[in-house]
Amino acid sequence: MRVGSFVLAARFPGQGEGEALYRAVRSAEVAEEAGLDAVWLGEHHFVPYGTCPSAVTLAALLLGRTRRIRVGTAVSVLPTVHPVALGEQAALLHVTSGGRFSLGVGRGGPWVDLEVFGSGLEAYEKGFPESLDLLTRWLREPSVAAAGERFRFREVPVVPRPSESLVEVEGPEVVVACTSPASVRLAAERGLPMLLGMHVGDEEKAEMVALWQRHARACGRPAAEVHRAAHVSAGVVQIADRRTDAAETLLKALPGWLRQGLEAHVTVDGRERRMRDPLAYTELLCGLHPVGTPRLCADRLAATSERTGISRFALLVEGSGDLAATEENVRRLGAEVIPQLV
Repeated sequence: MRVGSFVLAARFPGQGEGEALYRAVRSAEVAEEAGLDAVWLGEHHFVPYGTCPSAVTLAALLLGRTRRIRVGTAVSVLPTVHPVALGEQAALLHVTSGGRFSLGVGRGGPWVDLEVFGSGLEAYEKGFPESLDLLTRWLREPSVAAAGERFRFREVPVVPRPSESLVEVEGPEVVVACTSPASVRLAAERGLPMLLGMHVGDEEKAEMVALWQRHARACGRPAAEVHRAAHVSAGVVQIADRRTDAAETLLKALPGWLRQGLEAHVTVDGRERRMRDPLAYTELLCGLHPVGTPRLCADRLAATSERTGISRFALLVEGSGDLAATEENVRRLGAEVIPQLV
């Protein structure tokens, strides 16, 4: 089982953006010291929900500051970037880090980002498969041309080529954020592992894994590939000597962050959207994920792995909103929880 942290650089009420970003960077450094497997970085624009607008840029900084830990994006939002530009960045990080970079990509939402970056609503509603295929071709082939609806260009060489890195794997892994049966099937058709969100429980995640496996087999993906697909489960972790104390930490801090962060999202076309109740959502997260004593947290992770077949975790560690508490949370995860996992 591989346990990593999930870092949003969340700006809690009363905090500045520099404080949020410093906590994000410091928590990643501590994650390596504590023996975690990976750090996964979120990406958001124009909202305090997360103050990192470029997960791949922050990943570059953290890869330079660490030596062992894997660093991944969770996720880079494909509709707002050119897939070749993102592919070049991913290849560069793969080669220069010795293969420690993972590229998580997702469709994002119908936010004003689409207007600001000029990609338009169609890139979100229809363009994700084309962008994903162009991106994965860039990371696997020596030269690439495009003749799709959004992207058309003559054949050009891939520089740097990920396969020329002096590591065992030919290129960075690509993980796809999946929130619906359609996105699960999209990932399965391409044999790409999924990143499953923190808002769904074990039963739904198990169903999504089973759907991915069925569809991958039906599409003729190799049996070994289906068997070894390393899906990632996102969640929250908060460790304390008593479960009530861990839950209280999150119940005090998360609703305020969620309220200001979610309210700041603006749709590109004025469509109405339903916002989760911040307190109810925090209570849901406390019930779904490892929140409590080290023993309880280890048991919860083991149970999720057994029920879903997922062996990789990206756990939000900054739920307290406090730097010192976040560092302690990460250290306890590494020292008191992970050693209990088989």
